[in-house]
Amino acid sequence: MTQLHVRAEPGALAPVVLLPGDPDRATLIAERLFDDARLYNSHRHLLGYTGTYGGLPVSVQATGMGCPSLAIVVEESIRLGARTLIRIGTCGAVAPEVAPGDLVVASASVANEGTSRQYLAGEAYSPTPDFAVTSALAEAARSSGRTTHVGLIQTEDAFYATTPAGVPAMAARGVLAVEMEASALFTLGALRKVATGCILVTSNNIGDERLLGADELQAGVLDMVKAALDAAVALG
Repeated sequence: MTQLHVRAEPGALAPVVLLPGDPDRATLIAERLFDDARLYNSHRHLLGYTGTYGGLPVSVQATGMGCPSLAIVVEESIRLGARTLIRIGTCGAVAPEVAPGDLVVASASVANEGTSRQYLAGEAYSPTPDFAVTSALAEAARSSGRTTHVGLIQTEDAFYATTPAGVPAMAARGVLAVEMEASALFTLGALRKVATGCILVTSNNIGDERLLGADELQAGVLDMVKAALDAAVALG
């Protein structure tokens, strides 16, 4: 039986699945980096493709924006056979040492969002990814030639609620950057007994309205995705 939102047949997804929020980014990855890519889902524009990279079967599945949408996609992808799920996305830098274009590999995420709280009935929890996946992502990211940071990030529900005034306190707590999906992914990884990870490219410093140009951002995205794919190959 196919799923409600990821309408793929059993066997259509590879065990390793990359999770961008942006469906157009899923298409870019399939077209630029996969061999023999084939579309398996277009329902609700949650585009999903399976192909190979370095001989390894791999899928890329768009999640949409935010934890509620990601949780739906992750639950259904697991039912369809996903066993290692890696978020690939963009983030806003909090720590002063993180610059636009840098890569960030998450070792944990502050769950400033409601999806994880609902899954856990409000219990306190520290969402963390799989150590082996995180280690492989960090090694591959450093090999990409881009400045790489490994550490704590924060997951938010409200994109425009994070203000420059809040940045110093987050930085003082060791937060490197902010994004919108990772903590729910890590929580589901623990609950469903699958491996998870997260690698991000920094688009801007929070409080600075200047963003990476479109070409620079795409180059950063492709380097980030190559690092994620190289990590997947290294993990076997």
